Amino acid sequence: MTGPASKAVTYDQVLAWRLRQQGLAPRGSASVEQVVERLAGVQAQVASSAELAIATRQRRPRPGAVGKALERRAVIKTWTVRGTLHLHRASQVGAYLALVAAARTWEKPVWQRTFGVTPPQMEALGEAVDEVLDGKVLTRQELTAALIARKRFAALESRLTSGWSAVLKPLAWTGRICHGPAQGPRVTFTSPRTWIPGWSGVPAVEEAAGTVIPAYLGVHGPATPVIFDAWLTRGVSRRAELRSWFASIGDQLATVEVDGTECLMMADDVDALARTRPSQEVRLLAGFDQYVLGAGTGDARIVPRERRKAVSRTAGWISPVVVHQGRVVGVWELTEETVDVRLFPEADVRTDALEAEVAHLAACTGQDLSLAVAPA
Repeated sequence: MTGPASKAVTYDQVLAWRLRQQGLAPRGSASVEQVVERLAGVQAQVASSAELAIATRQRRPRPGAVGKALERRAVIKTWTVRGTLHLHRASQVGAYLALVAAARTWEKPVWQRTFGVTPPQMEALGEAVDEVLDGKVLTRQELTAALIARKRFAALESRLTSGWSAVLKPLAWTGRICHGPAQGPRVTFTSPRTWIPGWSGVPAVEEAAGTVIPAYLGVHGPATPVIFDAWLTRGVSRRAELRSWFASIGDQLATVEVDGTECLMMADDVDALARTRPSQEVRLLAGFDQYVLGAGTGDARIVPRERRKAVSRTAGWISPVVVHQGRVVGVWELTEETVDVRLFPEADVRTDALEAEVAHLAACTGQDLSLAVAPA
């Protein structure tokens, strides 16, 4: 399955390599769509966090750039990885949809009991959505009204309007719905077929694996298939299928030993990783940042186990974090004109490094900001 013989590297090297691969150290001049592609998607449940996650990686960020990329349809917002809203480059979004859809979670009895929609109902709903959204952009309210006007869907009104959007997500994963341009505070939906330039549908899973796995390993690796699937579907992919995806690109992969643990990465990246020196950089990262989510908050080498509750909070909220030497050493929040940094007691971060990051946050947000530091 793998190519070159394994090399031994340290996790400190891995963290420094990820910082570079993700455009964090050093920052670059990539466009919004390039950053989104490079990160294997950007979580966008909170729009301001997604904007900041992208701007944080640009030397000269431009406020409002994400909105313009969405208007150009260079970037698409839809439900993909872990069932959460993400930004993806338009040309690649289908691949992410294909691998998430492969789990067929809506066909499982527990899903049907929880959300009260059977697979035949879901298929019929998808066909109706194809008709209703063809060439149109509708608010959630307009889409729901059009669907429940059909007698067979009248009982689904509460499920279609649920804030969790559980019934809409399978429609996104199968390529029948995506987000359109917001109308003020209102979310809109449209059809990928008529919205996404050059849309050719959701590809076969083998083809999709050849896009998504290299993208993930190229910025979040080295990793195991289990770690990859925790990022992709919270670990619900079929194990045999997961193995087949990795086997399909086996000649592109290599095994490396990370502090004694065997992991996979793209073979072309092994030498660069082996040459990487541990990082000394300090970064202030947005909430829900891909640097943290790619590995998962359960990775105690990035988020210390005793600090996880400060980072992964109730209702799935992921705090903005302070990263030093590739590890989370504190959290922060923006309050009016102040960046309030709360460092963990074990942190050893220079104030001038934090001030430099606050200056970059000011450029990202277009605000005048000052630093305030306190123990967490």
